[in-house]
Amino acid sequence: MLLLAVDTATPAVTVALHDGTTVVAQSSQVDARRHGELLLPAVDRVLAEAGLELGAVTDLVVGVGPGPYTGLRVGLVTAATFGSVLGVPVHGLCTLDGLAYASGIEGPFAVATDARRKEVYWARYDDFRTRTGEPGVDRPADIADELSGLPVVGAGALLYPESFPEARGPEYQSAGALAALAAEKLAEGSAFLPPTPLYLRRPDAQVPKNYKVVTPK
Repeated sequence: MLLLAVDTATPAVTVALHDGTTVVAQSSQVDARRHGELLLPAVDRVLAEAGLELGAVTDLVVGVGPGPYTGLRVGLVTAATFGSVLGVPVHGLCTLDGLAYASGIEGPFAVATDARRKEVYWARYDDFRTRTGEPGVDRPADIADELSGLPVVGAGALLYPESFPEARGPEYQSAGALAALAAEKLAEGSAFLPPTPLYLRRPDAQVPKNYKVVTPK
């Protein structure tokens, strides 16, 4: 097995190669505005570090979000294109699950990433492998009581310490953790998500309400 993992659902543009046992090579760069510019060079860099060609990849895994529309779709489109060209399966994983796995926390906790608009994408976990419900998007103050006393992992938690006093890292997604989680799931024969975006809300860019469609006469 040679698993290529990518995730662009957070400000981190992150790529990793996993051979079924360990992470062979990985790269992460934090830049919320340059996902499209940074992802393919990161893939090239990771493959070069491992001394491998893209054709050696047997599986792809991609973080499906939740995340902002523009950044998230970069990783998804790239993974889908690679999968089509190589003829290999593309597996989707919730980005929050990758952060949870990277935390290594054994007891109950939560993950929260920055959703902009003063909101967070979040989910609760029984441990670093087990999510207890579907991801949501809310204002931090609206879920502070529900998550009171729990460690909360991720940039969304660190941005709002008044709501999440137990905030901690990792701050951003790691494709290495995502790949390791995917390798475990593949070995167990567990199901994956489809490699389609998990947005949870409409894109920031929308057609103006008073927009008039002009049609030719």
